[in-house]
Amino acid sequence: MKQAKIKNMMKKMLSNVALASTVVSTCMLAGCKDDKNNSNTVNNSADLVVYGKIFTAENNQMAEALAVKDGKYVYVGDKKGAEAYILAGKTEVVDYSGKGLVMPGCGNGHSHYMLGYALKSIGTMFDLQDDTELFLKKIKEAVKKARAEGATSIFGQGWRLQSLEANMPTRQDLDDICSDIPIYMLDEECHKALANTILMKKAGIINEDGSAGKTTLRGGEIVTDANGMPTGLVKEQAQTYLRSFLDNDNLYTLDIATANLAEIEKYMLSVGYTMYHGGWGNYFVNTNYYQAAQQMDKAGNLHFVMGLPYEIESWMDMDEALSRAVDAKKFASTRVIPRWIKLLFDGGVEAGTAIVDPLYPDGHQGIANWTEQEVTELTRKANAQGLTIHIHVMGNKGVTQVVNAFVNGGKDEMRNTLVHVRNVDEADYKRMAQHNIYVTSGVTWHHFPTGAVEYIREHGMTPVGYEDKAYPFKSYFDYGIPATIHSDYPALSGSPDDPFGIMEIAVTGVLWSENGTPLWTEELVSREQALTALTINCAKQMFIEDERGSIKTGKFADFLLLNQDVLTCPVNQIHNTKPTATYFEGKKVFSM
Repeated sequence: MKQAKIKNMMKKMLSNVALASTVVSTCMLAGCKDDKNNSNTVNNSADLVVYGKIFTAENNQMAEALAVKDGKYVYVGDKKGAEAYILAGKTEVVDYSGKGLVMPGCGNGHSHYMLGYALKSIGTMFDLQDDTELFLKKIKEAVKKARAEGATSIFGQGWRLQSLEANMPTRQDLDDICSDIPIYMLDEECHKALANTILMKKAGIINEDGSAGKTTLRGGEIVTDANGMPTGLVKEQAQTYLRSFLDNDNLYTLDIATANLAEIEKYMLSVGYTMYHGGWGNYFVNTNYYQAAQQMDKAGNLHFVMGLPYEIESWMDMDEALSRAVDAKKFASTRVIPRWIKLLFDGGVEAGTAIVDPLYPDGHQGIANWTEQEVTELTRKANAQGLTIHIHVMGNKGVTQVVNAFVNGGKDEMRNTLVHVRNVDEADYKRMAQHNIYVTSGVTWHHFPTGAVEYIREHGMTPVGYEDKAYPFKSYFDYGIPATIHSDYPALSGSPDDPFGIMEIAVTGVLWSENGTPLWTEELVSREQALTALTINCAKQMFIEDERGSIKTGKFADFLLLNQDVLTCPVNQIHNTKPTATYFEGKKVFSM
């Protein structure tokens, strides 16, 4: 009798527990509230609820609504479920149904906004079509302004070799304009520069008596004339070496860096970027950009997340440079991540300076800035210090050597990253996937105008067979390699910088403003893959995927309201996509 009574009591208790569990589960799914007391509604109400077609970037999942509280997503799901998070007078409701796509904020996996925006404040910009006469005219104007402002360096960027080579300017041409202030003019690819004599003397490339000084430099080329004298043109690492002799502290001050960063943010938010991996944090051979970013963030004025790499050149002392890169980690803050080292392994394929196999048609090989053994050792030391390698490499043989270095010297969990990557051998795709090697792709340049392929072939600008095979992308997805997209601004070569202009190229292989046919169609991706590269994959590259990059409960609410649905609009209209609003941590930080 006693056992039967106990058994009945236990059954009743279990029944009550099951009922309570059912009620709790139903409330979690439907957002139910206690009708007798609305305190639960107040506590769980959201600051913002958005309805619309939502691409979450979580395995291509779609949703109908999201809710945000205290800067983070607290609900992602159907519209009915979101209603439980609305409290009249407290929750802002945005109904974006039928107006366009809602999606996570985008990321730019590698760009030089600091350089590009610095030029607007401290330098001269050239157009790709500028011939020698116009090039020199613009320098004259820059010198006049520099003298009026008491400048100690004259800086510029944007000229194209093909537009000047018929009448290539020399250092003497620049001397005729200005011989007492160093002039440094970078090309549009950021791999070549022209300088006047006084700067070349400061660098020891020309001796004080006017004779030739240093005429060779590891990883670079100092172009000389028939008499062995430097002409003023330097390539690859020679141009970074020369730039280090400018008066960089006065050229690029902390105040200028701060002002530029504010303008960079304004632009990025207007096109939909909420994440940005810089191409080079110490471009002007100082840490002013790091300091500006950290100060801006601590003041609550930084509304995107930025990754900052410290570039090490092959002509530097490796250990000394590594110690400076480690020291730059002190500039870390909530939204500023200085945890990378940037290297330049080779040059560019079409420029004839990439490390390729087979060789270029004329039998030459490109310029290697580092040996495989050096990259292996630097990767080992950097990864041990918590720094990830972010390396520019273009040619397929260069890719093989860098992958060797990452496999033999790196830690898989450090997500060492290849940047640009014009060509890859099949065996390397497999090793990249096995060792968690990331790629930020130069898909921006995956297009050519009609006739360009034939021109490249006729002029031997690439190894045979690679003329129309530029910048793979789909293969990364096929092999399971985490891939992101970047613009490399301002080294654009006429390509777009905004995420949706780039997305259209990734999907079509065509630049809409160009007379061209789709390039290497086997490497084109789906719209969903392009969006994945622009969102969650960029967050992974930056080690912030647990906090950002997709629309998921618990993550920061960084998202866009787009003026059209990039998943369904005509494919040749994707580039017309703009955000009507950009939200960062739940706050609207841009609106049209």
